Amino acid sequence: MKKTTYPALAALLILLHFVATPAFAQPQKPAGTLVDGVAAVVGKNIVKYSDVERSYTQMRMRSGASDAQSSRCAILENLILTQLLVHKGELDSVEVSDEEVKQYLDNFLQSDLERYGSKEALREATGFAYDELKDQYEHMIRTNLLSRSVEYSITENVKVTPAEVTEFFNTLPADSLPMMPERYEISEIVIQPTIPETERDRVRAELAELRERVIKGESFSMLAALYSQDPGSARKGGELGFFPRGRMVSEFESAAFALKPGEVSPIIETQFGFHIIQLIERRGNTINARHILIIPKVSSDDLLRTRMKLDSIASEIRAGRISFEDAAKQYSTANNAKQGGTVTNSNDGSNRLDPETLKASYYAVGVQGMEVGDVSNATAFKTEDNQDAYRIVRLNRKYPSHKANLTDDYDNIYNAALANAKQKRMLEWARKQAKKTYIRLSDEFKDCTFPNLGL
Repeated sequence: MKKTTYPALAALLILLHFVATPAFAQPQKPAGTLVDGVAAVVGKNIVKYSDVERSYTQMRMRSGASDAQSSRCAILENLILTQLLVHKGELDSVEVSDEEVKQYLDNFLQSDLERYGSKEALREATGFAYDELKDQYEHMIRTNLLSRSVEYSITENVKVTPAEVTEFFNTLPADSLPMMPERYEISEIVIQPTIPETERDRVRAELAELRERVIKGESFSMLAALYSQDPGSARKGGELGFFPRGRMVSEFESAAFALKPGEVSPIIETQFGFHIIQLIERRGNTINARHILIIPKVSSDDLLRTRMKLDSIASEIRAGRISFEDAAKQYSTANNAKQGGTVTNSNDGSNRLDPETLKASYYAVGVQGMEVGDVSNATAFKTEDNQDAYRIVRLNRKYPSHKANLTDDYDNIYNAALANAKQKRMLEWARKQAKKTYIRLSDEFKDCTFPNLGL
């Protein structure tokens, strides 16, 4: 899962955004009659006027900008820092693989095409032809990955002690402390119905027939588009893009890396279902492959029996004949069964879930309307590997909204203190690097001051 941050921590994270992220913003041609040129030279790299103007336009769209020149100076300082990181990466021969760039590039271009519907609509929205946009994305992605790699190497060993966390918290003005949202601790019991062997045999037979059709000369990509139940790859003819070892589940990866280009695997079973795989190309330690996924289906009768079983377990828990923890250990098929069904927040590793997380994953359960100690009825959901299952949930504890404090919010404050310490390390590096790197500004920006760079 992607790691996210809580909006309520914004007041704690008083941080400079060190690395510009143009790879994640839609490029657009500067409005008006601006003729592009060089805003700054950093080592042998440049920052263009259009880079500054694009970021300035996006800033105004998001939050407005009261002082145009001051905002542009701040943007340029950020872009210069990115180029200092890139310059350092080039001097140290830090490598960004073509495969990694291609993977990001393919994802962004596919997302744009889905958003706008066609290359023509994309050009009308952005002002760039598809190939122009591809070139811009590729350059921005490579720059972004290189600068982030160098930034990580500078800050990866930064640590903070409990005393430093407390000191950081005590330096924050009381009126700047954020209100933390209401949060919840919950436990769950999950039962995923067993798929009957007859259904598994049906899926194997369907894939065996598709494999035979490929062997006889039919297009694997066409069959993937027609029959594969992996929505992410089916529309691309089953193609997954280049990936290294360790990216896919082990059964899939072992089969894929054992193939020769053009060869089709036997039927492979993973937690997601059954697959056949065709190797497209091998580049060094990465491969590009396509696959067809067929997911066995659980019968409606099995789903009904699962729901009734969980409702019966919930009744036993409410009556006090078995504890929720013991029932989870005895009946739950989820990974957290041994922990009594306690749900962990994947964002920060704690047991506390914010309303947004509950809404995303437990909306159907209605946790926010429950009282502490309540046990829900069985509700249907899809597991992470897209399988049908049912679960019951108990609300263990509810934390009311409150102003951030060390007792209740230590983990969050620790993360903010660590980010602050990394900021300081980064600023120290940037000031030293700026002093020994050739930096020249255009006349338009000669009056700018860059306090974070010591310039």
